[in-house]
Amino acid sequence: MKFQHQLIYIAGFLALVSCSDLLEENPKTVAVENFYNTAEEVEAAVNAIYSPLRSTRAEQIVILDTHTDWGYGRGSRAQYNDFAGLNATNTNTAGSRWDSFYLAIRNANLVIKNAPSGTDISQDDIAYYTAEAKFLRAMAYFDLVRNWAGVPMRTENTMEEIDLPRSSEEEIYQLIIDDLIFAEANLPEVAKNQGRPTLYAAKTMLADVYMHRGNYELASSKSKEVIDAEAFSLVPVSSIEDFQQNIYGADLLNSSEEVFYLKYAREPGQGNYILWILNHPSTGYFSFGGAYAHYADAQDPFYQEWDDADIRKSMWDQVDFGLGATTIVSNKYIDPDAISQSGAGNDLPIYRYAETLLLFAESDARAKGAPTAEAIEALNQVHRRAYGMNPTASSEIDLSFESGDLEAFIDAVLQEKAYEFIFEGKRWYDLKRTGKAAETILEYRGKTIAEAHYLWPIPQQEINFNGAINPETDQNPGY
Repeated sequence: MKFQHQLIYIAGFLALVSCSDLLEENPKTVAVENFYNTAEEVEAAVNAIYSPLRSTRAEQIVILDTHTDWGYGRGSRAQYNDFAGLNATNTNTAGSRWDSFYLAIRNANLVIKNAPSGTDISQDDIAYYTAEAKFLRAMAYFDLVRNWAGVPMRTENTMEEIDLPRSSEEEIYQLIIDDLIFAEANLPEVAKNQGRPTLYAAKTMLADVYMHRGNYELASSKSKEVIDAEAFSLVPVSSIEDFQQNIYGADLLNSSEEVFYLKYAREPGQGNYILWILNHPSTGYFSFGGAYAHYADAQDPFYQEWDDADIRKSMWDQVDFGLGATTIVSNKYIDPDAISQSGAGNDLPIYRYAETLLLFAESDARAKGAPTAEAIEALNQVHRRAYGMNPTASSEIDLSFESGDLEAFIDAVLQEKAYEFIFEGKRWYDLKRTGKAAETILEYRGKTIAEAHYLWPIPQQEINFNGAINPETDQNPGY
């Protein structure tokens, strides 16, 4: 059974409760001292953290993938294609995502603050649920800091303070790292339920965070710990259908490469929205048509340079909806049995084992100053699978590098990630953190990135609400 929840209200916030914990009544408020006392109550509060993340993550991903060398937005989203910063409409939608991340943080803070005072809950359960809350808080802040830079740092100790200045990026990253170290130490090796994080999810996110901070030795060691645990493997594929069904499928419960996914189900309020955003009604892949708000172009150099033998390249369909015969629409996520526009059953990958391998490949090579045999093998495992080959067996399409080929190797890893994680929201972050965004977008899109496009504006509602934010001096450049 997929990870499912029923809605209840807890202290004024929308909370998710597992389908086995149905309540006879839906109280509008529950006093804190009467709620965080048992493991079941704390788990219900933890479930409340997922709701805003699940509701906004699909939108976040597709917006990030317009900021790339291959992705375009349509309609109001076409403005992203200019790389000139956000207009009023897209500033407002970015503000909505900001609100969702801070709601998740607020709900996490409630657990972190109140669970230790529970009167009928074990210390092991307190540690476990606090670790889960800190993992999810770290995930929300990781999205915030990469897109807005320094932001107000609301924790369990400051969540009641209205006027909080922007903390520095360094301070936000330190909170993220501290939260993930705690999560790594207190989460289990095997998820308690599908869709909940494990210590391997914490290690993988730590590797990603360390990569963004340029601490390549720690990024390498954390990703290597996940690899050496042998708890994951790449799903073998031989066709586009294998990718669609066995890695991203609507009926898939989990897979051998699932490190951490957000879970969805074909139930009211529980489904995935990304299919409606991406799909075109003519494809038949989604039972409620689609907005085809995001697309690519087969004439672009990114697509032209992509090897036709790579199965991942076939996860696009040519659909001329008025922009020309070379317009292509993604078929990565499909669900003909979805129950509504926001009712697809496909889970949303946050971390897959393919990313763990590529995080290790890049960080290990950077840490050692040369592509090592282990790093090259990690890259080739993902590369082989893309061609339908055994990921762990040497093949004729293997990539090879000499010890002096560090930059060429890094470029190969980044390109592999670009192909592998389309509509998983990774490419823009890679281009920014490696300093390759400007040259890549100029070469592949013929656009010069405006300074304002690198960060999103601090939302007006935050400025209005938070007296410690000065709209003249605290706003991001260009807004």
